[in-house]
Amino acid sequence: MPLPKRRQSKTRGKKRRTHYKSTLASVTTCAQCSQPKMPHHACPNCGYYRGRPVITAK
Repeated sequence: MPLPKRRQSKTRGKKRRTHYKSTLASVTTCAQCSQPKMPHHACPNCGYYRGRPVITAK
């Protein structure tokens, strides 16, 4: 297999990675209290997940 003859500079590697951007975390609204929450997580405001209380709310 071919191998590179010289080491690539840090700048050249970073230029190649300019399109690797992180995406924003998606946010949904809670069905119980209508507060924003992460999908597939219990609501930090009311403590409900899928219509059932699973944690004690703050």
